[in-house]
Amino acid sequence: MYYKKIGKEIKRYHTIIIARHIGPDPDALGSSIGLKELILNNFPKKQVYVVGAPASRFKYLGNVDKLPEIDYSKALLIVTDTPDTKRIDGADHTKFAKVIKIDHHPLVEKFADIELIDDKASSASQLIIELAKINHFRLNQEIASKLYLGVVADTNRFLYEYTSYKTFELVAWLIKKTNLNFTSLYDNLYTKSLKEIVFSGYISLNMQITEAGLAYIKLTDNILKKFDVDPSTAGNLIENYNNVDKIKVVAFCSEDKGNNCIKCSIRSKGPIINEIASHYSGGGHIYASGARPKTFEEVDKMLEELNKICQSFE
Repeated sequence: MYYKKIGKEIKRYHTIIIARHIGPDPDALGSSIGLKELILNNFPKKQVYVVGAPASRFKYLGNVDKLPEIDYSKALLIVTDTPDTKRIDGADHTKFAKVIKIDHHPLVEKFADIELIDDKASSASQLIIELAKINHFRLNQEIASKLYLGVVADTNRFLYEYTSYKTFELVAWLIKKTNLNFTSLYDNLYTKSLKEIVFSGYISLNMQITEAGLAYIKLTDNILKKFDVDPSTAGNLIENYNNVDKIKVVAFCSEDKGNNCIKCSIRSKGPIINEIASHYSGGGHIYASGARPKTFEEVDKMLEELNKICQSFE
């Protein structure tokens, strides 16, 4: 069983690096930082580091580490919430003695020695909870809070269809095991700044909606600067528009000059979108994906494809 195999590898290696995908969300951070704290809570003498670019918006979930000099050939790499190598942030998987993948996305690329993939799971954080349960790892409230928030964020408070009885079963076990005061955690996750609300107003007034039901907006660097927001902000607001009538698919596309791409968040109420996203340096779930085309010309091509699937979807 993969959970037991992963538990054995965690026990075996003294140095463990944990990575997640670029442009992290609360599940990517909750699963990776939560896993680090879980390992150290059970094996305090190990050297465990979380790598990747920092995400100031989600700093309440914890911080990434600055790596010391290490011998990668003797270290274990665990990659959470990441389906393929091009999206791994902060680690070269080819340098490590062993690689483990823990992911809930559909299979895109096999790159690890042990691949725990469950695309029926709500989140990578759910898989880490199950890893802890099966291996009888000790938990505390700090660890539990990160894993809980990862699950809640990726299920949008248990609203999405891949929330299952197993999701509730594992979350209930986590709460009971740690006596977690979960209601106190929501403020960090759902508090929005005033500038985000103002920016949301701009999106609402300027979003385009096609006859087929594709809602989209293209946000240039100048627009983002005008509202003093970063390229991730629109993506953080997209769930507000996913339950609007007459809209089948929502795509928010923000110019990201720092990463030389257009950062696109895409959500769907029915049409399958992850295959289209994969054509534009992205991917994800069938109803929740992201893409990173290089130009707005590529964005227009992607939007044409999304509009076509909206036209064919009843």
